[in-house]
Amino acid sequence: MSDSSSHTSETWSGSGDSNDQRMTDEIERFMDAWECADEIGPPDIEEFLCPDASVRCELLIELIKVDLELRWREYALPKRLSEYCEEFEELQKEALPVELIYEEYFCRQAVETSVTLGEYLETYPHQADALKQFVNQASLTGETVIKSQESLSTIMEIEAGQVIDDFDLLMPLGQGAFAKVFLARQISMQRLVAVKISADHGNEPQTLAQLDHDYIVRVHDQRIVDSPPSRLLYMQYLPGGTLESVTKRVRYTPIDLRDGELLLEVLDQTLEAKGEISPTDSSLRKELAEKSWPEIVAWIGIRIAKALGYATEQGVLHRDLKPANVLLSAEGVPKLADFNISFSSSVEGANPTAYFGGSLAYMSPEQLEACIPQYSTQPEDLDGRSDLYSLGVLLWELLTGSRPFDDSLGAGLPSAAIEEMLQTRREGLSEEKVEFAREQFQDSLIRVLSKSLANNRNDRWQNADELIEQLEICLEPKARELIDPPAQSWRAKGRCCIVLAVLLLNLVPNAISAVGNFFYNQTEIFEKMAPGQTFEILLAAINGIAFPIGVGMVVWLSLQVKRAIQRPDQASESTQIRESTLMLGHRCAIICLLLWIVAGIAYPVAFQLIGINVSLATYTHIFGSLVLFGLISTAYPFFGITWYSVQVLYPALLQLGVGEREDRQELQKLKFYLRLYLIAAVCIPLLSRAALDIVSPELRWLALALCFGGAAAFLAAFWFYRQIEDDIDVFLRISHSED
Repeated sequence: MSDSSSHTSETWSGSGDSNDQRMTDEIERFMDAWECADEIGPPDIEEFLCPDASVRCELLIELIKVDLELRWREYALPKRLSEYCEEFEELQKEALPVELIYEEYFCRQAVETSVTLGEYLETYPHQADALKQFVNQASLTGETVIKSQESLSTIMEIEAGQVIDDFDLLMPLGQGAFAKVFLARQISMQRLVAVKISADHGNEPQTLAQLDHDYIVRVHDQRIVDSPPSRLLYMQYLPGGTLESVTKRVRYTPIDLRDGELLLEVLDQTLEAKGEISPTDSSLRKELAEKSWPEIVAWIGIRIAKALGYATEQGVLHRDLKPANVLLSAEGVPKLADFNISFSSSVEGANPTAYFGGSLAYMSPEQLEACIPQYSTQPEDLDGRSDLYSLGVLLWELLTGSRPFDDSLGAGLPSAAIEEMLQTRREGLSEEKVEFAREQFQDSLIRVLSKSLANNRNDRWQNADELIEQLEICLEPKARELIDPPAQSWRAKGRCCIVLAVLLLNLVPNAISAVGNFFYNQTEIFEKMAPGQTFEILLAAINGIAFPIGVGMVVWLSLQVKRAIQRPDQASESTQIRESTLMLGHRCAIICLLLWIVAGIAYPVAFQLIGINVSLATYTHIFGSLVLFGLISTAYPFFGITWYSVQVLYPALLQLGVGEREDRQELQKLKFYLRLYLIAAVCIPLLSRAALDIVSPELRWLALALCFGGAAAFLAAFWFYRQIEDDIDVFLRISHSED
């Protein structure tokens, strides 16, 4: 044995504390020996071990951990655990310490993108359960090897006033489990930046480098420094602090005093503490000052959701969304920060299980499950819906001043605490909490946040765009009135009798037209052609066929909409249901017109079949009268049914999360049809009166009825027109909102 070995065997004795110190000394000596690896090769672990079996085994494990770290991550001299097992008798695969298995897994992730936890669970089945638990616990506490812990300790000792590399640290901005953030002056550029000082691990710089978005903190660059060993990530400086300061202020502010002014007050206090001046000529600050608190929460939520949606499109999951990780500009614009434990599928070498963790109180149920070994959920199973759940927790806390779930019991051992938190989230929001929130805040916002916090991710908003659309509704008072009407309002009750309502709005105008047409045709045409009951028999036969067909087609169209509203899973999957709802009045009108035209053809044909000759002039008279009355019974039902659709049916679909962004073309088309039908509502009575003067000038009573009835009907149609157009404009605004 070498001299080093002799030295080791002679000095390993004494108390446990002494042995701990000597073990630390040997580890440091081993790490020092690695500094000469380029000249003489890697040091031999055996030379740093002692003969005492109990101490030797413990030291061996620590030395292998350091050896793995250096070989894989710094010197490109990889060595597998199987080789260590062959080299040291103390190591047996069946009883291999789980921390060693984890260390190799952790180190290989840095250089091999294909490494998965599943591979290790299969290779080491005896340690599978313990390995999953170790991975999750290590991720939550930030454990790495001894060298990394020492580096982190050094970083936490850094204070304002120091100069590191190109940065003069002016004042602390924040501190987390893995890093400290300072306001600094970049000496070479003479500009203020925010510098995040952390250990050199993870893919945060590479992740942020691929994100360029208005609501994500912009990163300038990174630097790796030797003293202290760390990574400096310098980025855009936002003087407004974090959303956490706003959340704390909300907690102690009465509900009736929460509004846009509260946000600006917190911002101004933060700016003053940093020696910054509040912008006085900001149009955005003036706009925010006029908003209610639920509107402020929705406004902030839209921007964070846009950032998360953009990140998801780039293959990035944040996984640690909380108020402290949302920075604010001097005007109150939120920007997403701290991607320290994020995962990007686009970054080479990234692995979803590396640095997996987060803030437990804001985690989704599936993310909590990934932290508990007995569940099969793994970090790679998470998707963008998990980040949106965290956003829901954040917004609920910002709105109400408290988190949606009671985590006061989750303060014991990590595994037990996480299990309790998972259980509360599975139970969902209590009815009492939701009802209290509805009494104090917007129904729309509470509905949106309640769905965001569903236990099953398939029951939540499925992507950021859906959530953004719903939050935009919360900013539009008229949209809120339409989409989330009070339970006792006629709009809410109108969703329960869809088929009956559409039928009545369709049948009443048609019945009035049918009566008018009956008296006119009987007096002016059919009594002269076929005295007696012939006309009544034909009328009963033709109407007995036409009306059931029309009613059946209208019922079928109505049932499509009704099923979509009552079964949101089908509504969200149908690409045509919203278009069918918006065009329901138009399609019902076309059905009516076609049936009247068919009747205009059927009457003369029926007379011919029973042996009564019909001249061309009479044929034209019959057809013309039915078409004119058909036009009357077509134009006016359109307005009634479309008004009902826009006021009741379409908003009900939007409440279910069926996005309106895709409907802009249909909404514009409906506005075009509105104008056409309004023109028809004006022209049809005038055209009917002119035709009556030519064909039957003696029927002055009918002419007067057409004049006064047409004028009244036009006024009603114009009222419907204005109501519908205003509602369409509301939907167009929320489907194309500006930042």
